[in-house]
Amino acid sequence: MRQETEPAAGDIAPGDEFEGTGSFGAAVRSYLVGFALAIALTAASFYLAGSTLVWGPSIPIALSVLAIAQMGVHLVFFLHITAGPDSVNNVMALAFGLLIVMLLVFGSLWIMANLNHVMLPMDQIMNMQR
Repeated sequence: MRQETEPAAGDIAPGDEFEGTGSFGAAVRSYLVGFALAIALTAASFYLAGSTLVWGPSIPIALSVLAIAQMGVHLVFFLHITAGPDSVNNVMALAFGLLIVMLLVFGSLWIMANLNHVMLPMDQIMNMQR
């Protein structure tokens, strides 16, 4: 028979919640670590955009890497998306939200490209109004 025991201080993954004694302090510490990482990544992005630390054309790539890292920090520390079995519903909701956003973005781009393709050139539109 398996007993539920409280994990040691270092045995909880970032973003995991444990309902035991002292979990409030661990939750606050997790949020503060996530906040500090988010602030550091934001400051690094602003510093990188205004400096000559990296080669000019590679700045968008570096900013994209920092943005992806910041999304990871938000998912783990604030949304508590982890690899544990308790966060399956959260991952499914996140995947569904991403599906809806992708459908909206790519559907809008498809519609705009189609409208651009079938629309008459501006000089022909102007001739029709005369």
